[in-house]
Amino acid sequence: MSETQVLLQGKKNESSNLYDYIRIARLDHSAKHIFIVPGIVLAYMLRGVHTDHFAQSLVLGLLTAICIASANYVINEYLDREFDRHHPTKSLRPAVRREMDGRIVAGLWMLLVASGLLFALLVSKLMFLIAIVFAAQGVVYNVKPFRSKDKAYLDVISESINNPLRLAIGWAIVDPTTLPPGSVILAYWLGGAFLMAAKRLSEYRQIVASHGIECLARYRASFAHYTETTLAACCLAYSLLSVSFLAIFLVKYRIEYILLLPVIVVLFTLYFVMSTRPDSTAQKPEKLFRETGLVAVVGLLGLMFAFTSFVDLPGLSYFAEQHYIELK
Repeated sequence: MSETQVLLQGKKNESSNLYDYIRIARLDHSAKHIFIVPGIVLAYMLRGVHTDHFAQSLVLGLLTAICIASANYVINEYLDREFDRHHPTKSLRPAVRREMDGRIVAGLWMLLVASGLLFALLVSKLMFLIAIVFAAQGVVYNVKPFRSKDKAYLDVISESINNPLRLAIGWAIVDPTTLPPGSVILAYWLGGAFLMAAKRLSEYRQIVASHGIECLARYRASFAHYTETTLAACCLAYSLLSVSFLAIFLVKYRIEYILLLPVIVVLFTLYFVMSTRPDSTAQKPEKLFRETGLVAVVGLLGLMFAFTSFVDLPGLSYFAEQHYIELK
């Protein structure tokens, strides 16, 4: 038995306090809601503002995302507590170290879901439907008999749907009468799948090296069906598919965005390289702001996104037309 497990054995019967229940909602992960911003900008650029209360919709939309995401985190930590004991760092989570009352956890989950749905309903019917899907995703991903997180490949696909849902929340804040184009939804979804696959690749490399594949499979059943090679291949496939659908969207809706593609490719590459480092930050996305190189590329992407959103470059239409190299 490892030193960590010995410590856990001595603490697992301690009662939880209020702070522990607040911690499992993972409010510190709210930085992930930055993925809402492109949805806001895209809806404004392509559709214009279709609401008379934009500021109110913005605040309520963000509260919707925070409440539903935190509700999903609450059941995630509680239902994973026996599995997380086998993870080097997740074994220190409150639900693992202390005894938590399932009734309080269920009550907290219902409170957060109800609050999120109420905030969403105050925005629009579309926001309400998105919030329902967001909450349902948390149930499918974490709760038996579904528990998609235990099924190889499906775990990544089902978890990464949070990405296009955040995009749709941003879009609905501006235009509650339509949804984003299918091409950008798929690009966002597959981009999220790349991030999740890279996270699993980082976990696989680290935990197998330190504790062995058996320990990793006890932590998450899906890992029993993965290898380092298949996870790396998934990263490659998801990134290529994401960029492919993104290119379709760019050419169809705003050709200026095509200038973003090289930066996006660099971003995918940099993130993949980062995920292969020991104790990679890819395992803790909420701490990615510590990766200065990655932050710099994201900052550049943000600036270019703003520039290409508001500046027309007619010369780029050349790339959306048919041209042939004629031989004379």
